[in-house]
Amino acid sequence: MKAVVYSQNGLPISDPQSLYDIELPQPQPGAFDLLVNIRAISVNPVDTKVRAGAPTDGPRILGWDAVGTVAAIGEKVTLFKPGDDVFYAGSLIRPGSNAEYGLVDERIAGHKPASLSDADAAALPLTSLTAWELLFDRLEVKDGEGDALLIIGAAGGVGSMLIQLARRLTGLRVIGTASRPETADWVRNLGAHDVIDHSRPLMDGLRDIGVSQVRYVASLTHTAQHYQDIVDALAPQGRLAVIDDPDTLDAVVLKRKAISLHWELMFTRSLFQTKDMARQHEILESIRRLIEDGTLRTTTGNHYGKINAENLRRAHAFIESGRSQGKVVLEGF
Repeated sequence: MKAVVYSQNGLPISDPQSLYDIELPQPQPGAFDLLVNIRAISVNPVDTKVRAGAPTDGPRILGWDAVGTVAAIGEKVTLFKPGDDVFYAGSLIRPGSNAEYGLVDERIAGHKPASLSDADAAALPLTSLTAWELLFDRLEVKDGEGDALLIIGAAGGVGSMLIQLARRLTGLRVIGTASRPETADWVRNLGAHDVIDHSRPLMDGLRDIGVSQVRYVASLTHTAQHYQDIVDALAPQGRLAVIDDPDTLDAVVLKRKAISLHWELMFTRSLFQTKDMARQHEILESIRRLIEDGTLRTTTGNHYGKINAENLRRAHAFIESGRSQGKVVLEGF
């Protein structure tokens, strides 16, 4: 099968060997696995972080978002059958989706939304799972009526789904941050009630819209840079959820307000084979239904053409520029 891999971490994305095309054997499904003929993928910041920082003993396939058709199933699979169209975000400890065929445990896959193209469906799994888990499993938002959620870095992939989920499924006042006119428009069009500029102090932006404090903060990027403003903005007994990778994070400053800190990593359930691992299947099925009934929409931002090393290097460079909005997708080999 065709695949795109890296063999040496840390190479600049301009280096042709940072990602290159290769032929590899087609994998065989284990007991709970789906063998998926992959038709479309999307690129996430985790792809660039792993390529840059994770040593590998041999060619490693990156990529975790995928859409394709089930070609074969393992002996214990009950949720899918050959011929089903699926979408999933995969596992950090298995070969990724930048290949013609991939394996995924059925407990973390869902049926592809029938109303979307392959590329538009590929934009959804990782960010949808992250946003859903952050909002409902970590922050434990119920109806949210009368409270506000501040989303820092709202124009990215996770933010684009989090805005929609919070606006459509809760009563929260949704406040997103963005620093450019085009990203601010993107955030508003996805349903944010308010947009503030994160290149300015966050507290200044909140005061401009008449908000003195918020019950919830989702910090999706540059947490360390905004941390003091986050603490100031959170109400007593507020909740903070973080997904990025600050070098350090001083939890002691949260004590006075009894602020709770929550980490969200979409890969945790598959990394540790948790008892509730199948919740990701349930979440993806919920996302599918919400897409099909028009409640949610895809967050495709840029289509980079066919799945090959040249186009994936371009996609990684764009993600690394920090100027993306929505998701970068590719389809076909």
